[in-house]
Amino acid sequence: MVTSERAGPVDPHSGFTGRPAASSGQVSGRLPWMLVLPALAGLAFLVLPLAGLLIRAPWATLLERLTEPQVLEALRLSLVCATVATAVCLVLGVPLAWLLARVDFRGRRVVRALVTVPLVLPPVVGGVALLLVLGRRGLIGQWLEATFGITLPFTTAGVIVAEAFVAMPFLVISVEGALRGADQRFEEAAATLGASRWTVFRRVTLPLIMPGVVAGAVLCWARALGEFGATITFAGNFPGTTRTMPLAVYLALETEPEAAIVLSLVLLAVSVIILASLRDRWVNST
Repeated sequence: MVTSERAGPVDPHSGFTGRPAASSGQVSGRLPWMLVLPALAGLAFLVLPLAGLLIRAPWATLLERLTEPQVLEALRLSLVCATVATAVCLVLGVPLAWLLARVDFRGRRVVRALVTVPLVLPPVVGGVALLLVLGRRGLIGQWLEATFGITLPFTTAGVIVAEAFVAMPFLVISVEGALRGADQRFEEAAATLGASRWTVFRRVTLPLIMPGVVAGAVLCWARALGEFGATITFAGNFPGTTRTMPLAVYLALETEPEAAIVLSLVLLAVSVIILASLRDRWVNST
């Protein structure tokens, strides 16, 4: 007979070692239907509208509708504006994320909160705010027009500004998280060897956080592509100039519902591709 310090006598032939059995990671018992049923209802609530979009889609004329001039024009404008807006977010957002992650200054929490405000701010309110600041009579807009002759509202540049405003927080949050998770010992070693701060950032920090930068840029691009409220408020809805895909969907829904469905399918496909490409980073895979 063997004696365990904690569990008392232990029979060597009984298979009991005095230690608790390793957990299998699963809870035995019946399914908690009080949780399963609402979960299934929630899943149906999210999936059924998408299924309805696929079921009601005019598949027979899908290709023909996708090649219509107004659809191609809206798609081209959306892709160009979303790409340029993402580039603007990269130029401005990566340094901002570095500042929030690596520099300890008074009011950093307030700055971080202000950066993330566009995530919860209604897009229409964001468009109104842009008008008040960058409009022809805005705080900065009137100076831009008087000094440089630059007018942003109701132009393609205005679309880019509106999309960058609502999409930049996605990039900043992603890059800041990557910076906080990066091992700073590599940066310290490079600095010890005589590298300047810019060289350390360019040669060491940026490669370390590149997955976060790429993920943030993709999310930023997808958000810019689907922007509606701030765009229509700040840039208007002019064909070939400011009418992006979401605006074209809204307009087509009033006159030609099948065309709106086709345009919605394009945006749905883009969303699915984005989520699939970022699955390993943003969704826990099994």
